[in-house]
Amino acid sequence: MSPELEALARRAELAGLNAASAPREAQVEGWLLRLSPGKAKRSRCVNPLAGGSLPLEELLRRCRVSFEQAGLPLILRLTPFSQPDDLDDRLAAMHWHRFDPADVMVLPSLDGFGEPGSSERLTPLSAADYAALIGALRRSSVEEITGHARRLEEASVRHQAFKLERDGVLLACGQVAIDPGPAGTSVGGMAGLFDIFTPEDQRGRGHGHRLCAALLGQARLQGATTAYLQVGAENDAAQRLYARLGFLQAYRYHYRSDDPRAWA
Repeated sequence: MSPELEALARRAELAGLNAASAPREAQVEGWLLRLSPGKAKRSRCVNPLAGGSLPLEELLRRCRVSFEQAGLPLILRLTPFSQPDDLDDRLAAMHWHRFDPADVMVLPSLDGFGEPGSSERLTPLSAADYAALIGALRRSSVEEITGHARRLEEASVRHQAFKLERDGVLLACGQVAIDPGPAGTSVGGMAGLFDIFTPEDQRGRGHGHRLCAALLGQARLQGATTAYLQVGAENDAAQRLYARLGFLQAYRYHYRSDDPRAWA
């Protein structure tokens, strides 16, 4: 990996953590615990950001207490940046199940992205309206929809949700969250694309591509200069879509748990 791509990857990881901030969070020895129920595992997992001084078994015990109190299975999110460095190997040796690998992709430049075509309309949505829309499309429960709306409303980075329509017909929907550049520098913001969804009867027509391009155009107008996203490692169609937009593979992460509820 080139130094430029590695720097973008590290920034994307931090931006993704900021964008996925949850209403219920805790810290244990440099590990970030997110304790919000819902479908999104990034809002109900441990992000091991620092090694800390406690033995691993004690770290896991303390995390488990918090997750049990929240009524959630204990899940750890493992990235190339997780600490301690050998954490994934140690969990594997403890027979913790590995599941749901995903790729983080980055876009080095937003030059050239603009508004959608003249026949299409990009309509902003409130957090509650977007959670209801995407929840209905995904057949989420009322609790999951409510939790999703709350996370969007209380996130430390503002999420802007949109739907792409033509003649009143929903073509695709998604959201963008812009992480500002480091204070005191000329580095522009980094836009994150989330929850990109095309209704089943509209797939294969390029709507997802046009929605993403329009969202990136919105982000560019607001000062973003780069972008990132997270996509399932086995989602070949989405991976090809994002590659056509110019996104590059940065790194892969996955989850581990010793509780079968986590991957059921």
